[in-house]
Amino acid sequence: MTSAAEPALPRPAATTSTPAPASAPGSAPASLPTASYRLQLQPGFTLRDATAAVPYLAALGVSHLHLSPLLEAAPGSTHGYDTVDHARISEQLGGEPALRALAAEARRHGLRLIADVVPNHMAVPVPEQLNQPLWNVLRDGPDSPYARWFDIDWTAQPGPADDPGRGRVLLPLLGDRLGAELGRLVVDGEVLRYHDHALPLRPGTAGMPLPELLARQWYRLAWWRLARTELNYRRFFTVNELIAVRVEIPEVFEATHGVLLRLHRDGVLDGFRIDHPDGLADPRGYLQRLADATGGAYTVVEKILTGEERLPADWPCAGTTGYDALRRIDGVLTDQAGARRLAERYEHFVGAPAGPDPVGTAARRGRADMTGPRGELAAEVARLVRLALRIGAAEPAHADHAPWQLRDALQRLLTGYPAYRPYARAGEPVPAVSAEQLRAALGDGSADPTERLVAELALGRLGRSPEKDEFCVRFAQTAAAVAAKGVEDTAFYRWNALLSLNEVGGEPARPGLHPEEFHAWCRYAEAHWPAGMTVLSTHDTKRSADARARLAVLAEQPDVWAAVAAAWSAAGPGDDPDGDWALWQTLVAAWPITPDRLVTALLKAAREAKLRTSWTSPDAAYEQALADRARAVYDDPALLSRVEEYVRALAPYARANTLAAALLHLTVPGVPDLYQGSEEPLHTLVDPDNRGVVDLGALAVRLTDAATPRPDDLAREKLHLTATALHLRRDRPLGAYRPLTVTDRAAEHLLAFARGDDVVTAVTRLPYGLERAGGWRDTVVELPSGREWRDELTGRRFAAGLVPAAELLAASPVALLTRRGGA
Repeated sequence: MTSAAEPALPRPAATTSTPAPASAPGSAPASLPTASYRLQLQPGFTLRDATAAVPYLAALGVSHLHLSPLLEAAPGSTHGYDTVDHARISEQLGGEPALRALAAEARRHGLRLIADVVPNHMAVPVPEQLNQPLWNVLRDGPDSPYARWFDIDWTAQPGPADDPGRGRVLLPLLGDRLGAELGRLVVDGEVLRYHDHALPLRPGTAGMPLPELLARQWYRLAWWRLARTELNYRRFFTVNELIAVRVEIPEVFEATHGVLLRLHRDGVLDGFRIDHPDGLADPRGYLQRLADATGGAYTVVEKILTGEERLPADWPCAGTTGYDALRRIDGVLTDQAGARRLAERYEHFVGAPAGPDPVGTAARRGRADMTGPRGELAAEVARLVRLALRIGAAEPAHADHAPWQLRDALQRLLTGYPAYRPYARAGEPVPAVSAEQLRAALGDGSADPTERLVAELALGRLGRSPEKDEFCVRFAQTAAAVAAKGVEDTAFYRWNALLSLNEVGGEPARPGLHPEEFHAWCRYAEAHWPAGMTVLSTHDTKRSADARARLAVLAEQPDVWAAVAAAWSAAGPGDDPDGDWALWQTLVAAWPITPDRLVTALLKAAREAKLRTSWTSPDAAYEQALADRARAVYDDPALLSRVEEYVRALAPYARANTLAAALLHLTVPGVPDLYQGSEEPLHTLVDPDNRGVVDLGALAVRLTDAATPRPDDLAREKLHLTATALHLRRDRPLGAYRPLTVTDRAAEHLLAFARGDDVVTAVTRLPYGLERAGGWRDTVVELPSGREWRDELTGRRFAAGLVPAAELLAASPVALLTRRGGA
């Protein structure tokens, strides 16, 4: 019999010298990127592969490489967000020597590195000893020095038989109820094995009979289905295999960030991207600690802003990772009235009853589904109920609220909360925006006493105690999980009117954006977060930018699209009109697409929607019918030909949208972050479709051939545009943002702005509508006075003053103008 090996556990990082003061919120650190390029590291694309790509990426024109998580992750991880060891750079990716070699090669080419940091959670891996801090906790329980690392509610589960008052950890990993799985549990020395799982045995229990042995452990093995209602550790959203880490504790911060901070001190890493800050107990405090430790290194946060929500002004960071920019760029290129008309045609197509706010209704239902008694986040709500009951037991003024009343009140508040989370901190004045959001969640204002109690506790307004402070934190963390899972990962798969609107940070209830609103947002970003990232495609977007650019054309032809969808559905009648609508849009967005890619994306969408099937309760018959429906398209040459013909008809307008989005991304205020491969047309779908290995060597070859773009070669055209704009940004700082005046009948189709005195961006918007309206006709744009302007994309030259749009955009739907010298 054998025992599991126990490598050395990570320890807090050594104390360093006093760092330089952190940068003020919204300020630009000294090492400010001009543009970054996101690389998805994985066993198929390691740090050595990234090193080989450095010359190409330098030639492309970026200043920083944006690396996915670097610390050791679960074996075979293709994303890196499942950390198992904070003490080392992933050996699967090449280890620290390979990272240092990449940094050295990057510096030789004038590039720096930004690292993705995962502070919120670690993996619960298989086998479990890969996560040694967790292994230690499972073996030694609350006595483990690592018990404080993990966000475990020890009060929620009775403890071992000989110490029932101390609690234990629920491990929902059994394939069936415990009684049915006992025969598959094997004691192997000091280890309990179940299939590929390996769990530590509490010292002194190895020789006991199995039932007694199980009763004496610091963990309770359970059927995986019990996680919804009984789990007592916080997760990343609803992923049982990712256990939350309490990075708000200084010693945990130091231990989990020690390697990355050392590499920053050594000059290997220049900046950081912070994953899921909404899961943290204190995002502002975390960012301040990171800023203090790095002297104010360039840091951006993956903060999802809802509606007109703004990033908290007191967060010491450069800004967000850019989903707010994505929504504005997509929005200004989407026909607002057409998108609403398309939604009407969608409702008619699927036979849905018309309602005043169908998207909002879907969002509320999605949130409610998460937080109900059997919802996927019921365990998180139950934890809040336990806290509220303890508060009531300690203070009679807050007593006598029944558990069901507390649960119902929490469900209503979490269902109605209009953003990701509040930012109340115990002992501090409540932010006005958080208080207003809680009032909005209460709806009509007729809150009962239990709802008022829960709302006040969520805002930290009822004084201080350990339980009250914890409730304030836990409510915020739970609200974030409810928003992400209930809206983006449920409602956005149920409302399919225009799939390009259902994006991370999207707002499908308010499609489209007027140019004046776009300009206002750009001015705000420039004034408050000039160094924040902007993105169009990421490893988390549900559809890549070019797939969305193609779908945006549908908003300009809602009646045409509805007729097309009806005709295609008639070619192979089915009983799922909503599924058909989504199938046809997915085909159009990603065409050409293989049957396997299509089926994978459609099955994921159906499971996330949780209407006919789900991840936890799959309906095999429905899923087979969905897959058969999708594959049947490829077996029908006539239908396949019609799909190809329609995509071909969309191509001129999709081209205009693709180039417009790319140029806006590269020239609006902020730091553009390019996703791997997106410098050429990229029509990918939700992960894992968008996380494949990209052949950067082939792109390097094509870059040398892209200097002379051709209108009939969108790949060459986009690559040329991207490299040209990136080099422009790298060679000169872009000046102040200023909208330019566009006049006459087609003015709404031209978006133009200046960056300082020497750069102008002009793009076509709503190209299908422009064509139907008769083209540019007498529309003119006023170029700032001074020297002659040159379009860097085509080489054409223009005099200052009023320039006809038809002349300016004769060779391309977009223009990037520059001039040298002053007026």
